[in-house]
Amino acid sequence: MFSRRTDWKLTPNRFTETQRELTASRREVLDLTVSNPTRIGLHYEKEAILRSLAQPDSLDYDPQPKGLLSARQAVAGYYREQHSAFDFDPEALILTASTSEAYSYIFRLLCNAQDEVLVPKPSYPLFQFLADLQDVKLVSYPLLYDHGWQIDLPSLYKTVNHRTRALVVVHPNNPTGSFVRGDEIAALNGFCREYNLALIVDEVFLDYPHDGAPRPTFAANRDALTFTLSGLSKISGLPQMKVAWLVTSGPEDKRGEALARLEVIADTYLSMSTPVQLATPVLLEQSKSFQPLLLDRLRTNREELDRQLEKQKTCRRLQVEGGWYAVLRVPVTRSDEELVIELLQKHSVVVHPGHFYDFPMDGCLVVSLITPPQDFREGISRLLEFLK
Repeated sequence: MFSRRTDWKLTPNRFTETQRELTASRREVLDLTVSNPTRIGLHYEKEAILRSLAQPDSLDYDPQPKGLLSARQAVAGYYREQHSAFDFDPEALILTASTSEAYSYIFRLLCNAQDEVLVPKPSYPLFQFLADLQDVKLVSYPLLYDHGWQIDLPSLYKTVNHRTRALVVVHPNNPTGSFVRGDEIAALNGFCREYNLALIVDEVFLDYPHDGAPRPTFAANRDALTFTLSGLSKISGLPQMKVAWLVTSGPEDKRGEALARLEVIADTYLSMSTPVQLATPVLLEQSKSFQPLLLDRLRTNREELDRQLEKQKTCRRLQVEGGWYAVLRVPVTRSDEELVIELLQKHSVVVHPGHFYDFPMDGCLVVSLITPPQDFREGISRLLEFLK
């Protein structure tokens, strides 16, 4: 009765079962995997946000496949103000309800059934589900750690074949927090041109460099057909508003053809609601008050983590350049799953095992740097005591 593309293992893993058991027992747990920015105690301009959703024009239905022009102009303004003042065309933008939806549009645009897309490893686990739903096969290429993370460029040439259609880059990567360097950008563009591939770049964490130095956006990339994804979920800390987009750039002939086809795909779904599109200029403006608070939270927790790590020799933090997470390297005494389950059972602390993000080896734990500071401080203390 059901399709093979949804033939997933639906039974919860041991880690999830343990979490559910503790929740059912009402035991207090310190969650160091927090990813929801609306529940970490940061200030939002509530009146302005709610007022933006109550505009009279919301009662008029004006379906535009790419999204309302006013919303696209606001997004274009964000790129001009926040990421250099290049000539940004709102017509290169297509609004979507999420970056997941944007991925599905791009996979449908580029791939026939069982065509292949190259994705980084380690990286975000959602890719596999998105690929399954679009009948796309994922092939991973490694990120290597040596005094910082870097793309294993030679491996790309070992993974490409006649079924390869695109290369996914996460900038900065989740969870490693590594940005794509300038020399890597040039190499990726050359690789995509050589094999006639599209470049798909996820930039949801682009605005959160830990050193305060802005990184370039791929939305301005002209050297290969490029699709750049982002949205309000991270930019303004508003995942519930469901505002995201994809930007198409690259050689004009390929860019024009891609946009024409994407517009038909978008016209087929028309997924975004009118009120949230009308509110987009105000919701984007919230980034100016939200991001400084979130960056301060990242700095506070990273400094606390490093302070506690200095007092021991068991665990170390891998270099992180941006984003909301940190990777800890710990001794391999058992599988990561067994380790995090025991930590949860004995010390009531939740961290993610590295295999959730497809780390190729045990000994990696992932923690969220946006966790409320008091919980983060106590949770890391318990974690390090447990490891000792």
